[in-house]
Amino acid sequence: MPGLLSAMEGFCVIGIVIATGYVAARMRIGGPTAQMVLNRFSFFISSPCLMFAILSKEKIFEIFHSSIIVAFFSAVLVGVVFLILNKLFFHLKAADATIGALNSLYLNSNNIGLPIATYILGNPALVAPILVMQQAVFTPIGLTVLDVTTKGKVSAKEILKQPLHQPLLIGSLLGIAVSAISAKVGHFVVPSFIYDPIDMIGDSAVPMILMAFGMSLHGTKPLQDKANIPAVFTVAALKNIVMPIIAFLLSYFVMGFRGATLYACVVLAALPTGQNVYNYAARYNVGLSFARDGILFSTLSSPIFIAIIAVLLG
Repeated sequence: MPGLLSAMEGFCVIGIVIATGYVAARMRIGGPTAQMVLNRFSFFISSPCLMFAILSKEKIFEIFHSSIIVAFFSAVLVGVVFLILNKLFFHLKAADATIGALNSLYLNSNNIGLPIATYILGNPALVAPILVMQQAVFTPIGLTVLDVTTKGKVSAKEILKQPLHQPLLIGSLLGIAVSAISAKVGHFVVPSFIYDPIDMIGDSAVPMILMAFGMSLHGTKPLQDKANIPAVFTVAALKNIVMPIIAFLLSYFVMGFRGATLYACVVLAALPTGQNVYNYAARYNVGLSFARDGILFSTLSSPIFIAIIAVLLG
């Protein structure tokens, strides 16, 4: 299966970039603040540019493909399941529970999703609905909760204004607006001398996030916080096993999807947790080891389950 092989090569690429960050930290390249600088630059500048660059050139009807319904409810359900399990067994604080929910539902739609959509599914645009959903819905909600739980009491006005302060959401909404306008007038409306530097800056987002993640691995061992071990393996199982099962049930029995569309929905649901979750944890300095361990084990196990899905449905 050449498509599956290409996807596994994509995982290899991710691992090499993460390893580069680890080696850079081990050699003390960039000094003690390098990881923080990469995280903040990616959060405030590179990632919003990436969202704008991708979505502004995506056809508007492909951004809002009906598969977004499956992606949305699959994510919501696993997030709710984690919060219920946390209430019953883990008893994490609100901020850490938020990171756990994001670990369970947030897909790595960029640096792993794009190559998998391209090489296994044959259509990179299939990740566009997930990008929109995560940046326009889950990210602002999650960051708003983190804002409230880490800063204490926040007024209702501040909560309502919070999504407008999220760079990723702003970049995504601007990209969608440009896509809609371009579709209306019949050509891409952003001049190349403006689009090209935005696209160039956006290209730095994924390597920055991955290298920052690799840097975070230096000097630490996975699963150091023994109290979080059950929660870490739970979020990995929810993300890589439960979510694809829910996606299959919704796609097949509710939406009536068959063939390539059904296959795409289930494969994309099996993507590992996005490194963005660690970026958010670092931004608010909460649940760092929990976020890192959840992403690590989800990323390590995801290729296995994607391969199984490819064999069963491909």
